[in-house]
Amino acid sequence: MTHDTYRNAIAWIRVLRPLVWGGAALLLLTPWVAMRFTDEVTWTGGDFVVFGAMLLAGCVAFETTARVARVPSYLLAGAISIGAGFLLLWANLAVGIVDEPGHRANLLFLGVLVVGALGAGVARLQARGMSRVLVAMALAQMAAGGIAMGMDTQESPTFVLAFTGLYVVAWLLSALLFHKAARALAAG
Repeated sequence: MTHDTYRNAIAWIRVLRPLVWGGAALLLLTPWVAMRFTDEVTWTGGDFVVFGAMLLAGCVAFETTARVARVPSYLLAGAISIGAGFLLLWANLAVGIVDEPGHRANLLFLGVLVVGALGAGVARLQARGMSRVLVAMALAQMAAGGIAMGMDTQESPTFVLAFTGLYVVAWLLSALLFHKAARALAAG
C-alpha cells in the first residue's frame, strides 16, 4: 500500500474480501472440528450462534469499510480497528479481560467499543472524523485499563497494563492511518 489511490484501494479490496469471508468461515468451523478430536473444546449451540454473529458483524463492518474506502490507508485503518475491536469483544466474552467474563471491570472495556460505534456513526465514517474517534477510543481504553487496575480483582496489574497498552497502540495506529487517508483525500 505505497500509493494512496482509488485504484490501489480497489485492488486491495479484491484481495482482502475473499480472505475476510473465508477466514471467518474457517474460524467458525475451527471449534466444531476441534470438538471432534478433543474433549477440551466444548461449545454449545449458543456459543456458535454468538461467535457466528460476531464474525458476521466483523465481515459486514469490513464490507462497509470497503465501500467507503477511497484510498488504501483508509482500508488498512478500518481493517486494524475492526480486527482489534473483534478481538477485544471475543476476549471479553470468552475468558474475560479481568478475572471471569462476568466481572464488572470487563464492562469498561466494552465501553471502548461503544465509543467506537457511536463515534463512527457521528463521523459518518469520514476519514478525518474516524481519526478522532480512534483517538477517543485510545483514551477510553486507557481510562478502562486504569480503572480496572484500581478495582478489586485477581488479575495482575501488569497484564491489564500490557493488554491496555496493546490496544492503545492499535487504536492510535488506526487513527494515524485514518489521518493519512484524510490528507490523501484532501490532496487528491
